[in-house]
Amino acid sequence: MNQLRVLLVDDDPLVRTGLSMILASTDDIRVVAEASDGDEAVGQVNLHGPDVVLMDIRMRRMNGLEATAALMTLPSPPKVVVLTTYDLDEYVFDALDAGASGFLLKECSPQEIIDAVRLVAAGEAMLTPSATRRLIGQFVATRTSPRRQQARAALASLSDREREIVTTVAQGKTNAEIGAALHLSEATVKTHITRVFAKLDATNRVQLTIFAYEAGLVSA
Repeated sequence: MNQLRVLLVDDDPLVRTGLSMILASTDDIRVVAEASDGDEAVGQVNLHGPDVVLMDIRMRRMNGLEATAALMTLPSPPKVVVLTTYDLDEYVFDALDAGASGFLLKECSPQEIIDAVRLVAAGEAMLTPSATRRLIGQFVATRTSPRRQQARAALASLSDREREIVTTVAQGKTNAEIGAALHLSEATVKTHITRVFAKLDATNRVQLTIFAYEAGLVSA
């Protein structure tokens, strides 16, 4: 069995220990390294090449937002899941905007953490989609108008079907659910999403969701 490789990043060693114990209870996930801040995290990613990074957002030295942005510049960046105490947090939104695949509240259950690692590694669905949409909706409303104008202009590059795909992704639907709603095979859905990623210079479904809000395809 190919195990998913995970890097834990948190400035609290007790948090890292707890996360490590949770993930060690599975057969398909392995913690390959730990880091106490964002700067150390970048070095550990270069050294170990994890599939997923569980990233605390507020840390001394380089914080989780800065670390996420740095990781997204790598040729093959890992999936990043942000860990936070507050669900409506500007740092979290900016980390999602920078390329994080989703976020988890630190009070979530062990099973939610395990599911999160598996989901983002598969590139399938956003984490806690209702909370993610609430966060995105709130902060997109405060963004400057040029961002929204650029998003609306970018809509012209998408076909009607691709706009439907983006809208359903922003609603938190999985590829299977999108296929059922639009009468498409999962393979066709994946092809459309790959094309949309390229057209919008996006790397994951969360960035498509931010675009959908900025372009007015969905609203809070």
